[in-house]
Amino acid sequence: MAGSLAGDGVAVAGRRRGGPLIVTEDMELLDDLLRLCAAAGAEPEVHHGPPGRRGGWERAPMVLVGDDAAARCRGAGRRKGVMLVGRDQDDPDVWRRAVEIGAEYVLRLPDSEGWLVEQIANAAEGVGRPALTVGVLGGRGGSGASTLACALAVSAARTGKRTMLIDADPLGGGIDVLLGGERVEGMRWPDFAQTKGRLGGGALEDSLPALHGLRVLSWGRDDEVVIPPQAMRAVLAAARRLGGVVVVDLPRRVDEGVAEALAQVDLGLLVAPGELRAVAAAKRVAAAAGMMLDDLRVVPRGPYASGLDGGWVAQAIGLPLVGELPREPGLLAAQDDGTPPGADARSPLARFCAAFWAQVEAVADTGSVTGPPGGATV
Repeated sequence: MAGSLAGDGVAVAGRRRGGPLIVTEDMELLDDLLRLCAAAGAEPEVHHGPPGRRGGWERAPMVLVGDDAAARCRGAGRRKGVMLVGRDQDDPDVWRRAVEIGAEYVLRLPDSEGWLVEQIANAAEGVGRPALTVGVLGGRGGSGASTLACALAVSAARTGKRTMLIDADPLGGGIDVLLGGERVEGMRWPDFAQTKGRLGGGALEDSLPALHGLRVLSWGRDDEVVIPPQAMRAVLAAARRLGGVVVVDLPRRVDEGVAEALAQVDLGLLVAPGELRAVAAAKRVAAAAGMMLDDLRVVPRGPYASGLDGGWVAQAIGLPLVGELPREPGLLAAQDDGTPPGADARSPLARFCAAFWAQVEAVADTGSVTGPPGGATV
């Protein structure tokens, strides 16, 4: 594997993210570990023993110690994320060496390669608390679900949160249009249709169009693509590992791909217009989505039919009420001018979204997003 050699360390050329510290003189083992780091998209640092400079051993996101180097690492400080790696499946002394260097895991290649790639990628990405993931779906066509999803993402990004907006509705026309970004360069869903296995969060983020402070995954203009469940699973998982906020614009129908998306949503919002027929349709959507989504709440939207209000809509559908989606005059005209929903922080829609995020995140800080955020309504 090509690389650059500098002193006692090796850096793999062309890699972006920091990776593990590798300690070994076994060149065959080193080749294997470099290959696994490349698969994880990580740039490792290689030494023959613990790094001589102060803090090098402690600062690495994880440490991979070859069997040949265990004796040289006995004096290194104890820390988390140390793994002893080798090939001999029947070595009776491996556990003693692992205890001597404080290793958390003993790995034998090639059996552990898949698991190790996952751990390297997680360490390189600094995986911590996953993104708070909110799915938005409409009770019927034209309910305003995409508008709310867009406004939620724009509002979250305005506060400095790492935000990704994912359009999971192939028949919705492309949510990048709402953001005025249909011509912005970047990858769309057709580019990810064949994705299987693990997708790097950083690679996903870097590949997507950047619009209004957030990253957007939308649909191409000329391609109708069915996204396989494994691709949806990989993309959503990669987005969540980045942390911050992920907003998913969901279709009303639930197929295998949508089911994968719902499985990774923390909180679902069902936008329901205040009309009898729309409420009946929304109840069916809620029944289908609720089979895979534990926390689904309703956002009623006026104008209301005679005798109806937001509370009645929520009660009829049988879901907790988040709050009534406010009317916003001039919204369509603003979109025609390239201004996305929620862009004006003083607008009713933006204020609704700001209040929603504040209350939901207050609940999320306790480790749960169950129950209405801060009460029955925003």
